[in-house]
Amino acid sequence: MKLYNTMSKKKEEFIPLEPNKVRMYVCGPTVYNFIHIGNARPMIVFDTVRRYFEYKGYDVNFVSNFTDVDDKIIKKALEEGVSADEISNRYIEECKKDMEGMNVRPATVHPLATQEIGGMIEMIRTLIDKGFAYEKNGTVYYRTRKFAEYGKLSHKNLDDLRSGNRSLLVTGEDEKEDPLDFVLWKPKKEGEPAWESPWSEGRPGWHIECSEMSKKYLGEQIDIHAGGEDLIFPHHENEIAQSEAANGKEFSKYWLHNGFLNIDNRKMSKSLGNFFTVREISEKYDLQVLRFFMLSAHYRSPLNFSGELMEAAKNGLERIVTAADHLRFLIQNAQTTPLQESEKENFEKIQEYAESFENAMDDDFNTADAAAAVFELVKHANTTAGGESSKEYLQGLLDMLVKLTDVLGIIVEKKEELLDADIEALIAERQAARKEKNFSRADEIRDELLERGIILKDTREGVQWKRA
Repeated sequence: MKLYNTMSKKKEEFIPLEPNKVRMYVCGPTVYNFIHIGNARPMIVFDTVRRYFEYKGYDVNFVSNFTDVDDKIIKKALEEGVSADEISNRYIEECKKDMEGMNVRPATVHPLATQEIGGMIEMIRTLIDKGFAYEKNGTVYYRTRKFAEYGKLSHKNLDDLRSGNRSLLVTGEDEKEDPLDFVLWKPKKEGEPAWESPWSEGRPGWHIECSEMSKKYLGEQIDIHAGGEDLIFPHHENEIAQSEAANGKEFSKYWLHNGFLNIDNRKMSKSLGNFFTVREISEKYDLQVLRFFMLSAHYRSPLNFSGELMEAAKNGLERIVTAADHLRFLIQNAQTTPLQESEKENFEKIQEYAESFENAMDDDFNTADAAAAVFELVKHANTTAGGESSKEYLQGLLDMLVKLTDVLGIIVEKKEELLDADIEALIAERQAARKEKNFSRADEIRDELLERGIILKDTREGVQWKRA
């Protein structure tokens, strides 16, 4: 299995720190509002990465945090006249609802920044003792130049940052020894939540949170650190500086970053009016469609969100779900007979599609090509499975389709829908009319049902229906 490592800028063979185990940390959202579709992409992408590792037999310890203390949370709390805790707790629960809708599995641990302050204080103390950090009037700063390898992830040169482009400077407070130094601890301001520390009553800087939570729940060294491309600098760069200085060893072996999400070929922004929350998308589409759309491109590629592309994802997903539903229908009516000679060759093709799927995922989690392999399997099922097929063959098709789509987090079981009693009666009446060769009445009923949004399909195995 090969992964593209942002650190080396090339694909590398995945070799875990421990055999058959993966320690993986993914930066989670800051919970001050409903998550937006930009948040959704890393959630879906790295949930799929986790699922594939598990498919390959790895034991995955998957940690993804919630940043529950932040300027945006405090601002929202002040606007509403409630505590910062109330805001963060509210939106953590809303985030979990959206994650469930997208079929994103809960992490092994979802640590909260506010519950790990003690560990952050200890890490900051270690950095001060080692000379990597210093305190000025209650604020603690990290000495960026003290860490000789600073910039190795983002491939930025410190001197270029200092003199060439002020916009790249890491923000902090006054009194720094160097403008590039960044904040580890800051004193509280009026109305802000705060914790006692050796330096001041205050709260941690954003970057130290992930360094401490990763260490606590995964150890001083991890296999994979992941997140959006926007986190490479300064967030992940600063995490490396903190963790490697404090722990004296390489922080993460592999760094994975997903590409940006654009809306109708423009950057998503509230000012442009093209900013969408996952909750808003759920009002128009099942969130399985959003998930399938997110996996339609390679995770490192920029992805353009549009209504047209979402409709294409909806149609593609419908093809897969319909194929699975039809296989279940055939299995219910199939005879339990041995695998037929004509089916044995077709059965081997099923394994070939699985191999194509795995080859795609082994190549830096190429979900676009993996989905193409699923569509080939669907086409194979649609052209080789029928009322005369053996139950063993049909079940083999369905089992493989479910197995592969589960890696992508796609649910191929239709939500059970019950028809009104009068519609059920009309379908039964139509069946009786067809049996009696009263085709004009049967056609009348079909047209009436179509007007009511019910499409019928006559097969050798019986009548099937779906909503228009």
